Amino acid sequence: MNGAESLVRTLINNGIDVCFTNHGTSEMHFVAALDRVPGMRCVLGLFEGVVTGAADGYARMAEKPAATLLHLGPGLGNGLANLHNARRANTPIVNIVGEHATYHRAFDAPLTADIEGIARPVSAWLRTSPDARAVAGDGAAAIAAARAAPGHIATLILPADTAWNDADGPAEAPAPAAATKVSAAAVAAAAKALRSGQPALLLLSGTALRREALTAASRVAGKIGARIMSQTSNARVERGAGRVAAPRVPYPVEHALAVFKDVRTLILVGAKEPVAFFAYPGKPSRFAREDCEILTLATPAEDTRHALEWLADELGANGAAPSPEPRVRLAPPAGKLTVEAIGAAIGALLPENAIICDESVTSGRGFHEQTKGAAPHDYLQLTGGSIGLGLPLATGAAVACPDRKVLSLEGDCSGMYTLQALWTQARERLDVVTVIFANRSYAILRHELTQVGAKNPGRTALDMLSLDNPALDWVAMARGMGVAGGRATTADEFVKLLSHGFSARGPFLIEAAI
Repeated sequence: MNGAESLVRTLINNGIDVCFTNHGTSEMHFVAALDRVPGMRCVLGLFEGVVTGAADGYARMAEKPAATLLHLGPGLGNGLANLHNARRANTPIVNIVGEHATYHRAFDAPLTADIEGIARPVSAWLRTSPDARAVAGDGAAAIAAARAAPGHIATLILPADTAWNDADGPAEAPAPAAATKVSAAAVAAAAKALRSGQPALLLLSGTALRREALTAASRVAGKIGARIMSQTSNARVERGAGRVAAPRVPYPVEHALAVFKDVRTLILVGAKEPVAFFAYPGKPSRFAREDCEILTLATPAEDTRHALEWLADELGANGAAPSPEPRVRLAPPAGKLTVEAIGAAIGALLPENAIICDESVTSGRGFHEQTKGAAPHDYLQLTGGSIGLGLPLATGAAVACPDRKVLSLEGDCSGMYTLQALWTQARERLDVVTVIFANRSYAILRHELTQVGAKNPGRTALDMLSLDNPALDWVAMARGMGVAGGRATTADEFVKLLSHGFSARGPFLIEAAI
């Protein structure tokens, strides 16, 4: 077999059976190998940001890596923003990038680029295969690196001649190691701080936002009178009725400072110290008080569930009853279409075991309160702040979980970055309902303009924050991609369209004019 076939067989033999791809000439031998080797599902994206974002959504839900296939340095560069988001989510991805043949690079052909230089900022593991016989072993090493806790991006660069030359058979990757247990000292320190009686908060992220870990956190909090919260942005949260709620740290600095103003003990569980997204004149970067004791119970790479259960045992809280959310059955809203009405409609109609992929940015900030008692669901967020993730994230989640309804909440500005994902949803017949918040503006940037202290913005500044000249027609764009949809201007119309989208199979888009 050639190098490309040895890599495909290595991926499949080690459990990686989905490849999101936007390929070119240098990758043709890999493409041809996919015909010879059964078992790999190939999902085409019309833009590399769709490919990398879909790989992120897939791995968050499948809990194993997908592969990507990208074309040389420019193709990797096009996908870089969503690889940044995936890195922030600790998502495992085996990122395969084609390269010119080793002997051709010296001629500086038009697509020649420093691929390693482009890949390095988002890659925990990076290698260029030197020859065809090294490809399978390099692929196995990439798989092992991607699967190491808490999840990493491993980038393997594949020169064209290493793909077409003769190679040895596939290679075996070592089984992924279990997450490391936290130390007794970390548990003892957290327990001592919590026993002090000072106002305390457990800040959770990563695997600490799964059901069993949340239950243990609830027992700890109930025992010592602490609060539970999650980071502002999280890769995956198990939410809804019967599960413990962990409200998000608010995005606006003033609101976040209010959350932490009385906190004297902050315990980090799979989370980082909370800080502002940006610097603002006259406002602090850190949210915690200077006199707040900040302790790390578990890092993202450690076993957060075990750590919380150990802490609960240390505090004598394991017998305590957790505090899950009760089922709240809301009536579907009527009348004016507002973001509050949309949140209420979602809370009322959300199917059991749905997956919500949220890039609604400003419009969706209030959804947590309106959906915490909805049917049980998984909630995926934009983690790295680089917009254009929402539609691809939902695409990948739907590939990973074909038996679950996916709800994509998308801002009209953010959606334009990767709207090609709708075409992939149609091609793959994915069960995704997309809601576009059509406020026809960069609403988040209008807020930021005031936050940074810009005074008296004029017509030029305001024009750069507007999307209404010309207005975007999302229903028409979706139709052009093969996705049916409708436009809602009232809450009644939105409820009708959302009910239809949830009851039907396949992709459907709702443009919500707010």
